This record gives sequence, C-alpha cells and structure tokens, in this order.
Amino acid sequence: MNNKTTLSVNINKIATLRNARGGNMPNVLQVALDCERFGAQGITVHPRPDERHIRYADVFELKPQLNTEFNIEGYPNEQFINLVMKAKPAQVTLVPDPPEVLTSNAGWDTITHFDFLKDVIKNFQDHGIRTSIFIETDAKFIEQAAKIGTNRVELYTESYATNYPKNKEEAIKEFVKAAKVAQQVGLGLNAGHDLSLENLRYFAENIPGLLEVSIGHALISDALYFGLENTIQMYLNQLRNI
Repeated sequence: MNNKTTLSVNINKIATLRNARGGNMPNVLQVALDCERFGAQGITVHPRPDERHIRYADVFELKPQLNTEFNIEGYPNEQFINLVMKAKPAQVTLVPDPPEVLTSNAGWDTITHFDFLKDVIKNFQDHGIRTSIFIETDAKFIEQAAKIGTNRVELYTESYATNYPKNKEEAIKEFVKAAKVAQQVGLGLNAGHDLSLENLRYFAENIPGLLEVSIGHALISDALYFGLENTIQMYLNQLRNI
C-alpha cells in the first residue's frame, strides 16, 4: 500500500541501561549514530522531567551530530517547550503523559485541550519545527487535531499490538478507519507504541499514508539477541516492498 514509511529508532532504553550503572556505557550518542549508519531514517527521544532515561543534556549532544530526522517526544510543560525551542529538532511529538507514568499510555483529547495545543503548536511551527500529536483512533479527536493546526498525528498503537495475536483483522480495523480520517483532513500520519517484528509488517501493509513509525522498546530488546545492525535491517525489511 505504501513504500515510504520511515523507521525512527527510539533510543530511550539505551539511556535507561546507561543510567542504571552510571558513567557513559552504553554511549547514547554513539548508539544513535550507529543506528543511522545501520539504516535508521530517524532518531527519537522522549526526555522526562526526572531524566530517568534520556537527559536534557543528551538532546543537545545529539542534535548537532545526527544526520537523519530528530524527533523529540514529550509532554509540553514549560521545561519541555524550552528544550525543544533551543534544540530545534525536525519534529516534536506532543504526548499527554504526566511525569509519574511509566510510559505513554493514552492519546490527546484534542477537544478538551484544543486551545492549549493550538498555542503550543503554533509556537513550534513559527520556529520551523514540524509538529505531531500522539492520538488514539477516535475520529473526532483526529478531526480536531487538524483544526488545531498540527502537521501530523501519531497513532497510539498499543491496543493494536495487544490484540494482534488474537485477531489481527479486528485489531487493525479502527486504525485503518483512523488513517483514512487523517488523510481526509489533510494530516500526515505517524504511528508508534509496541510495534514489533511480529506485528509491524501487517500494520504498514494496511494503514494508508503511513509516513513514519517510531520504535524503541521492542527493537532494543530484539537487538540483545540479533545485534543492533541486524535488528534495524530486520525492521526495515518489514517496511520494504509494501
């Protein structure tokens, strides 16, 4: 259905491993550069206020060294907004997760947060940063996202990944509908959360207009067995010839 879906590797788990021991092993910057060298078309980070994985300093170290698209995810509090404005990544992905959550676990209610998101997004766009909103499959939230003025939405794919082993046709149904709504209202489409070697190809084959997938936890976990270079190629192969 499409052959232009790019792979952005989320390197948060590399930073988690580094922080567990202190020091600089593994080296987050070197891993990011290696991911690019091995074929990744983007690097994603999601700094949180407690810096439990990616640190704000990592963002500034990464930005001038990366050659592919740099995507910074996070909740748009004042500290995050200031970070993004200074770093000026290619893309910022706004995620509605408060500081205490373990990982992103919901999409934006773009109706309730309409004015807030509109102001934040305009600010980023005025500084040349492409914007994306982490969102679920509800059509009304996607339609509101377009009215807010964001460039893209990122479909939150946890429910797809959870239900894929049980019934993949049923698991993807709402995501196909959501992708079509995004196309109708002129939004670019990204996706992420729990996509893996098991479920990625079917997702990419069936979602129209899928521009980018952001994958971290599964990819880094697979790399423990297959090696980082081989794993990135395995993920890229899931996106080829679709």
